[in-house]
Amino acid sequence: PYQAEISQGRLEMLLTFQQMIMDLTGMDISNASLLDEPTAAAEAMMMAKRANKKNKSNRFLVDSNTHPQTITILQTRAKPIGIELVVEDIQNSDFSDCFAVLMQSPGTNGEVRDLTTDIAKAKEAGVLTIVACDILALTLIKTPAEMGADIAIGNSQRFGVPMGFGGPHAAFLATRDEFKRMVPGRIIGVSQDVHGNPAMRMSLQTREQHIRRDKATSNICTAQVLLAVLAAAYGIYHGANGLRRIANKVHAKASSLAKSLTQAGFELASEQFFDTITLNTTDAQALFSKAQAQNINLRLLGDNQLTIAVDETTTTQDLSELLAVFSVDSLTESESSLTSAMLRDSDYLTHPVFSRYHSETEMMRYLKRLENKDIALNHSMIALGSCTMKLNAATQMYPISLPGFSSMHPYAPVDQTKGYQQLFKDLEHALAEVTGYDAVSLQPNAGSQGEFSGLLAIHSYHESRGDFDRNICLIPSSAHGTNPASAVMAGMKVVIVKCDESGNIDINDLKAKAEKHADKLSAIMVTYPSTHGVFEVEIKQVCDIIHNHGGQVYLDGANLNAMVGITRMGEFGADVSHINLHKTFAIPHGGGGPGMGPIGVKAHLAEFLPGNPLERDSNAVSAAMYGSASILPISWSYIKLLGKYGMQRSTEIAIVSANYMANELKAFFPILYQGDQGFVAHECIIDIRPLKEQSGISEEDIAKRLMDYGFHSPTMSFPVAGTLMIEPTESESKREMDRFITAMASIHSEIQKVIEGEWDKDNNPLKNAPHTAIEMAGEWNYPYSREEALYPVESLKQSKYFPPVKRIDNVYGDRNLFCSCISVEDFA
Repeated sequence: PYQAEISQGRLEMLLTFQQMIMDLTGMDISNASLLDEPTAAAEAMMMAKRANKKNKSNRFLVDSNTHPQTITILQTRAKPIGIELVVEDIQNSDFSDCFAVLMQSPGTNGEVRDLTTDIAKAKEAGVLTIVACDILALTLIKTPAEMGADIAIGNSQRFGVPMGFGGPHAAFLATRDEFKRMVPGRIIGVSQDVHGNPAMRMSLQTREQHIRRDKATSNICTAQVLLAVLAAAYGIYHGANGLRRIANKVHAKASSLAKSLTQAGFELASEQFFDTITLNTTDAQALFSKAQAQNINLRLLGDNQLTIAVDETTTTQDLSELLAVFSVDSLTESESSLTSAMLRDSDYLTHPVFSRYHSETEMMRYLKRLENKDIALNHSMIALGSCTMKLNAATQMYPISLPGFSSMHPYAPVDQTKGYQQLFKDLEHALAEVTGYDAVSLQPNAGSQGEFSGLLAIHSYHESRGDFDRNICLIPSSAHGTNPASAVMAGMKVVIVKCDESGNIDINDLKAKAEKHADKLSAIMVTYPSTHGVFEVEIKQVCDIIHNHGGQVYLDGANLNAMVGITRMGEFGADVSHINLHKTFAIPHGGGGPGMGPIGVKAHLAEFLPGNPLERDSNAVSAAMYGSASILPISWSYIKLLGKYGMQRSTEIAIVSANYMANELKAFFPILYQGDQGFVAHECIIDIRPLKEQSGISEEDIAKRLMDYGFHSPTMSFPVAGTLMIEPTESESKREMDRFITAMASIHSEIQKVIEGEWDKDNNPLKNAPHTAIEMAGEWNYPYSREEALYPVESLKQSKYFPPVKRIDNVYGDRNLFCSCISVEDFA
């Protein structure tokens, strides 16, 4: 949602998601999603390190009753930056010499514990506390805030989102008010427009990688917006009473199962649980195998423990069949196993949005009202440069709803996932073929995580050769902000390489810095085509320079849509790249996720790819082996339907479309960078600065004015301030591109009116954009006509979009941070 005025619908749902998480955890502020629960735990660890400045320890304590995948990802993230991870039973800890501690309740064995005493003990030792929690359990049990925790993390998958063999689903991080400026990921806040009306926007963006780069709170660019919207909708539809009812049913099933088994002589590992019980039994393996023979999957927890989880889909028949595995004849119903001291007293989801839409009709209309507030691809082209907003075809989307894909547990036995395994094999082979690499990992569940995984592979490769001092990463000044942020996460030191006047890497500066840091050079991160939208002819020379000085080449795959079928990254010298499936291979952007960032590597790096997240020291970066597996069928379908020549044709059309637009727009706006032959790659940058000097009209004014024409703005001020970067993709027709060109030509003529004095420099349709329907219906106080403001071109009379709010005051929003739901009347 880069343009908040035309993203109010999805921003409202994200604000509701934040409110839901804040209510359930008891915390003061929440972000608008993270990638998965282990990633959220790792982000919380880093946040605690930044926040606890007085504590000089480098040790991070993790309770042994934490999910194994969380511990593994914490290991992966801690090692490169020198954090020592200590896993132990916190009930026996004195919390000495650590800066923070992660506890989990319910634990990985299902045990629900009151952590109040442990948290108080940790705080006395000057240690920050993080609690991993279950949001459905929190409808019944004490909140992390009530127990005194500083940070709460978890995921929202069980709020209406399929398991999907590991994802995608929206994780979260919530915390106390004092830490709000250290929170990773996006935060939606309430500001106001120029008329003082409430309006939502992304808040505190100065924390993020696109601004702070190597000093950012996180390398995460986008997270899981679409899944956060789903979880919020689930919370809205069920409300507090509905969620409590579901939680009680789930807990009653677990309690009845536990009582039936204990009456039969089985021993529980813990008497307090929510939906998961663990049995202590020397027959664990035999019972596990017996259950599998009955098509029931249980979990082995060590050699002598067996874990069983139930949920709202578990039926009485399911429980009877399960009990038969244990030779128990009948189910004995039981009341809650939770003690009164463990139950929550506080209210939650009290905002009216959680009590208004409890019929499908009302919910449908509410969601439609939200959709109507936004500009998306179903309305007009979105020419966001560096984003590749292409068609997400219905045929490609269909498989994600099939139960075989959507209902698979992330840790299901391999022999039960043969269809998925074939799809993974096909997709890995296709991506390797397209990129020229020898091996591919599908695990990274975002481009940012792909970057981190690739750099980690490089780091591990150097260490395997005894090159422990290689920690310098060269990054061009034009690079996307995730690049330096990822390099820092991987334990590297960033050295910036200059760009020349043509936007290319300055070869002389590169040579000098590669020579200077030859003994410590680890890698270069370079984007091709460049972030300036051109094919750099020196790319092979760049790779050779790095290799000759002992480094590896990380080639950012953000612009792969300009290469598929035409050239291959692995053939001109790159060693590793990530691939944005949500760009080149048709996974929807979802307003900020889900994404997928698989990495391809040359053979010498293959052994350092991410491994099994259930195994320690495996370099895993996601909770599940194949990341957000359930959206991979989209890219698989895209590749299978187009084939080799279809994908090549798509690339050719994307490049031709970008050059067509550049050629048409250059009559009005200078094209900032072009290749040696006068062409651009798949996107172009138009320079607004000369016109701004003459008129005072900025790139932001043009972006807001485009809303009046029914378009989402191109990318503003990246990679060069005062510019707009345009990427049409292969999906847009000439007619749609011409509509956009007509809009830009019309805007240029409007700017000329300002320059010539026909319109006031501070009171004109560009400075006052966007214009709303309420303005049109009310008293008109502008020195130009309604038609000039709202219908500047004839085509708008056929179909007209009205932004729901005027231009938003960003400064007011950051100075008056408010990140929870406002009144329903203000939403209207």
